[in-house]
Amino acid sequence: MKLVSTRDSKVTIGALDAVLKGISSEGGLFIPETLPRLSEAEILAMKNLSYPELAAEILSIFFEEIEKPEMLKMTKSAYASFDAPEIIPIKKLEDNLFVMELFHGPTLAFKDVALQMLPRLMAKALEKQKTKENVLILTATSGDTGKAALEGFCDVDRVKIVVFYPNEGVSEMQKLQMVTQEGDNTFVYAVNGNFDDTQNGVKAIFTDAGAIMQIIQKGYVLSSANSINIGRLTPQVVYYFWAYLQLVKSGALKPGEAMDAAVPTGNFGNILAAYYARAMGLPIGKLICASNSNKVLTDFFKQQNYSIKDREFIKTISPSMDILISSNLERLVADMVGSDAVVRELMQALKNQAAYDISPYIDKVKAALFYAGWASEPETKATIQEVFEKNGYLCDPHTAVGVKVAKEYMAETGGKTPCVVASTASPYKFSGDVLDALQRQTAFDDAFLQAEKLSDVSGTPLPKKISELKQKTIRHTGVIEKPDMLNAILADI
Repeated sequence: MKLVSTRDSKVTIGALDAVLKGISSEGGLFIPETLPRLSEAEILAMKNLSYPELAAEILSIFFEEIEKPEMLKMTKSAYASFDAPEIIPIKKLEDNLFVMELFHGPTLAFKDVALQMLPRLMAKALEKQKTKENVLILTATSGDTGKAALEGFCDVDRVKIVVFYPNEGVSEMQKLQMVTQEGDNTFVYAVNGNFDDTQNGVKAIFTDAGAIMQIIQKGYVLSSANSINIGRLTPQVVYYFWAYLQLVKSGALKPGEAMDAAVPTGNFGNILAAYYARAMGLPIGKLICASNSNKVLTDFFKQQNYSIKDREFIKTISPSMDILISSNLERLVADMVGSDAVVRELMQALKNQAAYDISPYIDKVKAALFYAGWASEPETKATIQEVFEKNGYLCDPHTAVGVKVAKEYMAETGGKTPCVVASTASPYKFSGDVLDALQRQTAFDDAFLQAEKLSDVSGTPLPKKISELKQKTIRHTGVIEKPDMLNAILADI
């Protein structure tokens, strides 16, 4: 499979090479030149595969350089640490509404599904290229990507990883997961600012020739663990195939019948993976894009205009979605407009005017695949409480956003199509906010006491990864300003 840059279609690259490179030198993201379409029979033939077996089948389509038996070894190894036998459990909430639990990996977030695979893909890429340089992973995180990337790359040969997170912009448990990270090759910094400041700082380094040269002189090549990396995005495609096949096996779907997918969305990677799965032939009807109070994506789909001009950045109880610049949307825009020149024009407008208008170029058929909605803070809390009291299911604030918008769409359409909500994180990563939503908050501020209280209130077991975290030593205490990010990197390598 060949990939091209969203901003320069003359730039072509192999999939494994793109994993190492991360982002194109002119700032574009790599997208498949074409996506193969699977027939209904080919999809249904995978119905009885285990999750690692299914992952090997789907990922082999993207990474043809890796033989299937070798890919299967990689997927089995990647998902061996997950605490659910099926890796991704699918649970029914009510008629035609299901949750896809993506948080059973080592860091209790959906990012593990991809970030347990990415280091293995990167190792294969290094082996293939026979490059002398080591790899430096730079990652900006709004909470979950950072820890999942640190865990995935911890003590991996020839790799160092530096993670930046917005100071005061992640949950206490997310922060504790990152600052206690072990491994001689891991480095973590809080950046004064919000996630967009942090992400823009990382992007600036990737496109700064002087910065890249300084890093090369230290013996490293740059790559990313954010979903801008195609090696992060492709493993996420797999679990939409998994959800569909599990619903068919259970009888909730007839073979060939469409399901809807509702995804709480920040950087747009998770729902883009569903879009790619659909393009590959998976029967997905509507892609339900769910936002929190930072509803830039909701407004984009409703107005066909992307604008962050004079838009307030709102800190919410679903911090992984507190994003105004959704990087992966560029991949969708590229697919919709079909022109690298237009993509360059639109991305330049976003940089210079903090907005772009896609309406003159948009593919209305593709745009109609999406339904966009959002949940306010009170609505998010009310959904957590309602789902727990009505369905006996405990969900985190991000999943609650997805459930609220999914129910909104189902109410508008009569709710006849089965809908799968991506459940993106364990509620125990946000124990205080979940307790508050259940109206069971107590006076203590300690994150571990909150988690223990949530276990008592809900009757659900405290995840081992949370209880173990209490014993870990804080190792990363650096707090820096955005202009100091490059200096921090150079000091670490």
